Amino acid sequence: METGNDTQISEFNLLGFSKGPELQPLTFGLFLSMYLITVFGNLLILLAVSSDSRLHTPMYFFLANLSFSDICFTSTTVPKMLWNMQTQTKVITYEDCITQMYFFIHFAGLDNFLLSVMAYDRFVAICYPLNYMVIMNPRLCGLLVLVSWITSVLHSLLQTSMVLQLSFCTEVEIPHFFCELNQMIQLACSDTFINNLVMDLAAVLLGGAPLAGVLYSYSKIVSSIRRISSALGKYKAFSTCASHLSVVSLFYCTGLGVYLSSAATQSSHSSATASVMYTVVTPMLNPFIYSLRNRDIKRALKRIVGIPAMHGTIVLRPKTCP
Repeated sequence: METGNDTQISEFNLLGFSKGPELQPLTFGLFLSMYLITVFGNLLILLAVSSDSRLHTPMYFFLANLSFSDICFTSTTVPKMLWNMQTQTKVITYEDCITQMYFFIHFAGLDNFLLSVMAYDRFVAICYPLNYMVIMNPRLCGLLVLVSWITSVLHSLLQTSMVLQLSFCTEVEIPHFFCELNQMIQLACSDTFINNLVMDLAAVLLGGAPLAGVLYSYSKIVSSIRRISSALGKYKAFSTCASHLSVVSLFYCTGLGVYLSSAATQSSHSSATASVMYTVVTPMLNPFIYSLRNRDIKRALKRIVGIPAMHGTIVLRPKTCP
């Protein structure tokens, strides 16, 4: 049997967290709980935005797209990891690995673009409040989301097609809980110079440009808020973007922290553990951040639940019928 390169390799082994079997039930329960919370929380956001006409505004339109992207983002990795834990197997087929990598890159990029678009929305709302509905018209909002989808699709297709050109040695083990692009390139037996170059350029252009847009938008937002004379006015202006700022900080800090720590330690186990922060924890926390800090979302969720919404009507009745 030859031990050379095998371009037709049929499967990989996902090593995951390499924990002992005694910790598998606890790890399985923890990740299953986080996944269910992520899906349920983001579905509630989608339901609240779609069912309440007062939330049919640009900001919540982008939020609904972000919630949908978060569900898909975490669903590309966690279900397969849970299945492997439950069945005590580490195998993933070559086709499934490429598919998982494609959708992971796509929805990670989509999250990145949507957060940048939402930062622009908050910039217009605070810096140009009188022209907000004119500037952020439905056509522009739809166009911004469409461009985000198309760009992330094209980027994911580019990266995936380039990985398809690589050849892999037999018995390939991926020291991660999903098929991550960087790990795949490192494990290839063929020359990966072009792949690394394209990956680095994409990180700078498609990762750095949205981040620069977010930073620019918030620099203008802070400058505009500082010009407001009253403390109440400053608080109201800042409260409109506090939730988004929290989500942006969580997304970029965890993402940058993962890759900086993995580059510093060169430990695949540490990288896999740190990746949980932005692949699982961040999508799980986003609904809590937006629901706990946003009165409009809380009002819509109360209407969905029913009983709290009835309480609100009782409180308002004496004012309308003195």
